[in-house]
Amino acid sequence: MKDFNNTVKAVIFGHAVADALGVPVEFCDRDELDENPVTDMTGFGTYPYPEGCWSDDTSMSLGTLESLTLGMVNYDDIMINFGKWYYKDEFTPTGEMFDVGNTCSYAIDNYFVNKKPVNLCGLDNEQSNGNGSLMRIHPVALYLYTRKNLSTEEKIEIIHSVSALTHAHERSKIACGIYAFVLWELMDNPVRESILNGLNKAKEYYKSYPESDKYSKLFNKTFILTKRSDISSSGYVVATLEAAVYCLLHSKSYEECVLSAVNLGDDTDTVGAIAGGLAGALYGLDSIPEKWLTALKKKEYIDDMCERAVKAW
Repeated sequence: MKDFNNTVKAVIFGHAVADALGVPVEFCDRDELDENPVTDMTGFGTYPYPEGCWSDDTSMSLGTLESLTLGMVNYDDIMINFGKWYYKDEFTPTGEMFDVGNTCSYAIDNYFVNKKPVNLCGLDNEQSNGNGSLMRIHPVALYLYTRKNLSTEEKIEIIHSVSALTHAHERSKIACGIYAFVLWELMDNPVRESILNGLNKAKEYYKSYPESDKYSKLFNKTFILTKRSDISSSGYVVATLEAAVYCLLHSKSYEECVLSAVNLGDDTDTVGAIAGGLAGALYGLDSIPEKWLTALKKKEYIDDMCERAVKAW
């Protein structure tokens, strides 16, 4: 249980630290960062917040993780926590919510304002395929790893349903599923080959899904040979996942992975966070630089939530 406890923290903190690294340079273009790259934790860039502040990526992830301390997946409870964040500034590093995506905003309003059932709140049009569910799926994937009584199909159905709270289009659901397959492989065997094994399992699982063709580049064995210039780091869910996996495949440490992700530019916090969670699973909790963990806002709060979650699972 101790090893699993450390793995959970490695993924949660790996995600949050990389998120915080990316927040100050969100929307900066790649050329600008190539000239003046991020090398350490900073603050007061894109947003008026000090170093160590994480964004909506980690806030919504912590809202999800807090719900999972119940020891079950309760969709209404997760959405209620999203409301606590969105309307009441909970699950934030400074007591102030910032940086919310349109799709998440509409979905949360659908639940609280328009009183829609929780399974009908997420947006399912093609334009609603940002990375707002991918960025918060890791707590659910961690929880489902412990559910040995569930089949792969049952686990993926839950992953899809949690995505659909905000992002209900099949493309976004598949991205969350691919992430889960890769994370589970890394948790079983934290070596680089597990990344490819996870992608292969996802490719096989989703082969009959119409939207799986959007991930053909990621599923191709030659993806590892892709040039950095051909990697997009936008908020489009497919691009975000490709960028995160690319950085993971081309790194030899947690630090190298997340800095390369953040320095791609554009949606720096989310690309960094997705890469960071997986890098935490690959390289371990001890691989995250202590100075970055120390700088992270509410580190003890996050640590306590991880402890309560593991105990409940």
